[in-house]
Amino acid sequence: MNSMSKNNWQDEKDCGCKKEKEKKEKEDEVLLKCKTGFPVTIPSTLPTPTSFTLNTLNLKTEHFCNPCIKFEFASNIVTIGAEVTLDFQIFKQCRKQTTATALGPVWTFSRPVGTTGSDAFTFIVCDCDCDSDSCFDECCTYTVVVTVTEDGAAGTTVINNPTFSALVVENEAKCNC
Repeated sequence: MNSMSKNNWQDEKDCGCKKEKEKKEKEDEVLLKCKTGFPVTIPSTLPTPTSFTLNTLNLKTEHFCNPCIKFEFASNIVTIGAEVTLDFQIFKQCRKQTTATALGPVWTFSRPVGTTGSDAFTFIVCDCDCDSDSCFDECCTYTVVVTVTEDGAAGTTVINNPTFSALVVENEAKCNC
């Protein structure tokens, strides 16, 4: 008789190969989303202030009881003989909102006149203040907007590889699920 006979097969089935019957604790929900946008060229003839959308992410947090979201934006800014000041800001707009809300501070990149160079530019913003019902069971759009506030000297500025990412985790400290 081989091991696949009726009695032996039943014994092997119970030998630890089957799933444990103990109740597992709920695993923590985690969501990672990232997106790389297209380069944006800012000519020196641009009127100021002028705003551009660099990147967007849509996040659906319905599986989270009280989400805490860490956003990271990174890019490479190249200036060729340009005097420029750029203000970066993340905005959030959910289904039930008519206008977007700013998240975190304004992050500023500045280059003096006649300077040529390339700089990595990155910032992090956290959104863990989800105390209202508008945060739950929502799909929200998060947008990185750059505003050119100064564009003085003749030259060119290029924002390369604008990468926007979000890491969503459960904020269990305020969760009553």
